[in-house]
Amino acid sequence: MSEKSSSSGSDEDVDPEAGHPVELGGVLSKWTNYIHGWQDRWVVLKNNTLSYYKSEDEREYGCRGSLCLSKAVITPHEFDECRFDISVNDSVWYLRAEDPEHRLQWIESIELHKAESGYGSETSLRRHGSMLSLTSAASALSATSTSSFKKGHSLREKLAEMETFRDILCRQVDTLQKYFDSCADGISKDEFQRDRVVEEDEDDFPTTTTRPDGEYLHNNNGSKEKLFPPASPKGINGIDFKGEAITFKATTAGILSTLSHCIELMVKREDSWQKRLDKELEKRRRIEDAYKSAMNELKKKSHYGGPDYEEGPNSLINEDEFFDAVEAALDRQDKIEEQCQSEKVRIPRLTPVPPGDAYSTIGTHRFATKVEEMVQNHMTYSLQDMGGDANWQLVIEEGEMKVYRREVEENGIVLDPLKATHAVKGVTGHEVCHYFWDTAVRLDWETTIENFNVVETLSDNAVIVYQTHKRVWPASQRDVLYLSAIRKILATNENDPDTWLVCNFSVDHDNALPTNRCVRAKINVAMICQTLVSPPEGDKEISRDNILCKITYVANVNPGGWAPASVLRAVAKREYPKFLKRFTSYVQEKTVGKPILF
Repeated sequence: MSEKSSSSGSDEDVDPEAGHPVELGGVLSKWTNYIHGWQDRWVVLKNNTLSYYKSEDEREYGCRGSLCLSKAVITPHEFDECRFDISVNDSVWYLRAEDPEHRLQWIESIELHKAESGYGSETSLRRHGSMLSLTSAASALSATSTSSFKKGHSLREKLAEMETFRDILCRQVDTLQKYFDSCADGISKDEFQRDRVVEEDEDDFPTTTTRPDGEYLHNNNGSKEKLFPPASPKGINGIDFKGEAITFKATTAGILSTLSHCIELMVKREDSWQKRLDKELEKRRRIEDAYKSAMNELKKKSHYGGPDYEEGPNSLINEDEFFDAVEAALDRQDKIEEQCQSEKVRIPRLTPVPPGDAYSTIGTHRFATKVEEMVQNHMTYSLQDMGGDANWQLVIEEGEMKVYRREVEENGIVLDPLKATHAVKGVTGHEVCHYFWDTAVRLDWETTIENFNVVETLSDNAVIVYQTHKRVWPASQRDVLYLSAIRKILATNENDPDTWLVCNFSVDHDNALPTNRCVRAKINVAMICQTLVSPPEGDKEISRDNILCKITYVANVNPGGWAPASVLRAVAKREYPKFLKRFTSYVQEKTVGKPILF
């Protein structure tokens, strides 16, 4: 599938100092939906946001959609070198660039914007800091720890006791620390005073002994020393060291006892907790499986109609699913058509019919030679009997109608030629070919066409027609550009009937070039009709009861894309007989009561 894509990014969009990524804008093909397929859209990458507009000229009307790239996942397609997908949660954009180089440019620019947004990059770790992570982890751990003991009433009481013991123990440690600090200060002061006394003049000690309040004493050696009464522990800040030590010992004993009780409680409840945990894990596993299954179904449904589920060798739909989807779509179209036919009142169209001689002449337009070549080929080969050719398989036989098929594949594409024979009473070959060729009544009997128009009228019996066929999902929509010519082939033997022929074959035209919306199919189709007349009784005039039209319909169709061979053959087997019956019934309805057109 071809598409146009361009991208533009300028140096002036870049801030070298700030290191901001390049802004990018250009045309990419975006998958819209399964009806319209790929459409060219103007896509803009700016400020970590990817937006698209219908066209560059319509940017002033606002974007049609946008994606924040912070958490976007960019996936290059496995097989399509120009395609890449961008998904954010359940939203997926399918995009195609003009070539692999442009795709790489877009992907790199998008990844750069995504990295600058602060997600999934090293700068994000520095920006958010580590304390936030530590705080969050601590909060989560605290919440988990608290919730784990909600139903353990006895254990909770013991934990409350441990909190009380902890407070008491902390106060006792503070008190003992103060006591030890005071002791250390007292010893330092005592040593300082002793050093001063030793340094005093020793001449003062033989005569008198002065002891006001027992401050000085003579020792046995006659030396004088200052007395320092020992400081009692109780005297330092009024602390009872022995009592504090006893209390400290009791507190620690209480903590150990409470911890032992907690351990016993946890051991007793370990089995029940383990069973409860196993149940919760199993419940969680089932919920996760159900969630994954639901998400897969949701994605499958939301992405059905996406390009990965279109026809193609890499389609995610297997042949059975493909056939079921096509058959369901065709059934819906048949029901809609039946309702329309029952409600529709056909407007009589008076289409002038040129004389037969106008159809027997070779035209002078630029395709005249090609038309004559096609006519001769069909008259030579299409009317041959299939009885002796083992390659033709009879696939349908309903009354006078027989449908044959010859299986042909080329590069994996089904190109089966098809030939059908039928006999219809009450109509002539001229009438059948006229209604088959006349574009004025085409939509009255053709139910597979969405719209059509005559691109060019070459002559009275040759036109170039462009038509699009209704979409049958998951197959891509098809369009056809073909030349349609009607001819009368005069019989060379007076006993042979005249032959009427309509041939439709694909051509090219500048006014109907292929587009991304449809896959261009190639056709070579012919409707060949001969009128047989049985003599009326007596002098009666020939009536429609006396005429019979033998129809040979041949079709060589190249679908222009890939679809499972079994599906194409099953659809052909179903649709061609329906088409012949529907069309011939329409001709009989339109000609009843009208003059016979030989």
